[in-house]
Amino acid sequence: MFWQKTKRKFGVTPKNAYLCRMRIVEICAGDFQSAQAAVLGGAQRIELCSALPLDGLTPSAGLIKAARSLEGIKLHVLIRPREGDFVYDATETDVMLHDIRLAHKLGADGVVIGALTPDGDIDIPTCRHLIEAAEGMQVTFHRAFDCTRNPQCALEEIIALGCTRLLTSGQAPTAEAGIPLLRELVHQANGRIIIMPGAGVTPSNARCILDETGATEIHGSFRSLHNGIMTTDPNLVRQTILAINQDPL
Repeated sequence: MFWQKTKRKFGVTPKNAYLCRMRIVEICAGDFQSAQAAVLGGAQRIELCSALPLDGLTPSAGLIKAARSLEGIKLHVLIRPREGDFVYDATETDVMLHDIRLAHKLGADGVVIGALTPDGDIDIPTCRHLIEAAEGMQVTFHRAFDCTRNPQCALEEIIALGCTRLLTSGQAPTAEAGIPLLRELVHQANGRIIIMPGAGVTPSNARCILDETGATEIHGSFRSLHNGIMTTDPNLVRQTILAINQDPL
């Protein structure tokens, strides 16, 4: 099986062996149609957001409620109050705290957060407040990580904060280009946190990214043009799930 070969290649221990038994596809869904397509395609989880051309912002309460009505899929909500950098003042932090509590009330399974200092380090106090507001929901640290000045140190801080997973391109324009650092991060994490590659993921490169890094989850929007609108394509989702879970010949 593919996960047994991954286990041998990356020295998986009993502590983290469970991470290699199932490869998971998370869909970045910027609208309800994309969330529906994620379900139809068989994805295991949605990261719900709005404004994908701005790299994603917090979705509306109405969109969260609509997505939560979909059955058979986990729902994580992006918490990002504006475009631009990830350095937030007290007012913006309060906005994020409110949005996290609202996502929890509306039934989200997790939230996706991140905050940095002006020097490019993890803003530990702000992130700690955000995680506390999540009240037991899973917490993913988003690609603010890719703007940190010391990724190895940043990873340790994210782990210490108690995040469930880290979404990252390996500080490269695409996850495929970031394979060298992604591989290092998976090795460094050693099962203490899930490293989830994302950015430029397609059905044709998803398998390579996972095989080369040892990661077991992957993130993408898998969109195509439908009725003049770019939305997630369930066929691309299915192709990706098949590609990453099919045993090699």
